[in-house]
Amino acid sequence: MTHRTRIKVCGLRREADVAAAVEAGADAIGFVFYAKSPRAVTPADAARLARALPPFVMPVGLFVNASDAELGAALDAVPNMLLQFHGDETALQCERVQRPYIRAARMAPGFDLLNFAASFPSAQAILLDAHVEGYGGGGKVFDWSLLPPSAPFPVVLSGGLSAANVADGIARVRPWAVDVSSGVESSKGVKDPGLIHEFCAAVRRADHELDSTRS
Repeated sequence: MTHRTRIKVCGLRREADVAAAVEAGADAIGFVFYAKSPRAVTPADAARLARALPPFVMPVGLFVNASDAELGAALDAVPNMLLQFHGDETALQCERVQRPYIRAARMAPGFDLLNFAASFPSAQAILLDAHVEGYGGGGKVFDWSLLPPSAPFPVVLSGGLSAANVADGIARVRPWAVDVSSGVESSKGVKDPGLIHEFCAAVRRADHELDSTRS
């Protein structure tokens, strides 16, 4: 297989959910450090959950307009964490702790993704999510036709993904990675191991289909 879409399962709060994501083949695990989210965890929670991660599975911390103290506490708890910013952060605010980060873009008609991404030249990738009220993921699919034909930066596709639609998203967007949360839940903040496995299997099938069309 030459094409491999990376998989991030976000919003994990329980050891069993982390174990299911790792077993299913997730590349990254997301912890939400945003108190208003039903999937929020404390730094202590995240540290406990991160200890269960094997080598090469990346912990990712989601932040929304976090203070220096909040960022510091989270990084003290999980030092190897990749940062993911979902608020109104500027590039300087994203860079303040000098750690690798992903910047979320809230997709809507008229939104200039290329200009937005150019404002964050140090971002490891741009995460594409639906524009909803408030912050963080809303579990909504945005119009993928809003995207430019070929983005000159790594793209993480998010927003309402599930086993039922992720293959279509991969075929149309060709993202570097996909990010799922509500699409693998039995209720808000509670993941379903079966749905996690189905999602990861759907991603691998989509990758295989892409390879087949190229050969």
